[in-house]
This record gives sequence, C-alpha cells and structure tokens, in this order.
Amino acid sequence: MVNEITEQNFKKEVLDSELPVLLDFWASWCGPCRMLSPVVEEISDEYMDIKVGKVNVDEQPELAQKFGIMSIPTLMVFRNGQHIDTKVGVRPKREILSMLGM
Repeated sequence: MVNEITEQNFKKEVLDSELPVLLDFWASWCGPCRMLSPVVEEISDEYMDIKVGKVNVDEQPELAQKFGIMSIPTLMVFRNGQHIDTKVGVRPKREILSMLGM
C-alpha cells in the first residue's frame, strides 16, 4: 500500500517509521512521474518490509522545499529517521530496490 505523505503525517509515517521508507515526490501533471508510479506501487505491493509513500509537490510545497526538490520525480530513502539516498528521474525497479539495500 502506498501512503499519502503530508506535512502533518511526515514525522509519524517517515521519521518515526521502524521500516525503511521510500518516498516518491511527484505531481499529477508530470509525465515521467506517471511512468514511475506503477513501479513504485509494484514495490509497495511486493515488499512488506518497507514503507512506500508519495508526496504530491503541488499539495505539499513545504515538504518539497524542505528537501530541496528541484525536479520530479525524485525518490528518497529514509532509514531510522535519517535520509540515506536520493535519485532524480525515472529509475528501473532494480535501481530503486538497490537504494533500499535489497
């Protein structure tokens, strides 16, 4: 299941998560984001030992600004509340899994 991440639930869903978290910063008008979305959802469905969240940059500009998101899609990985990796642009599933240490 992919969680919608907002400024209000970011601490609980990402920073306080016991599982590694994959965040997808996206927007509905972004073509590459729509290409990446099925891959992100597939990872969410296949791996129960990670948490997957999506941040709509149009609806959550504070989070996008906080993490310096300049281009979308941007993928970020958090572990134990710490940001550990970032990739910008559409990435193959194996590269995303590699970011998660899988």
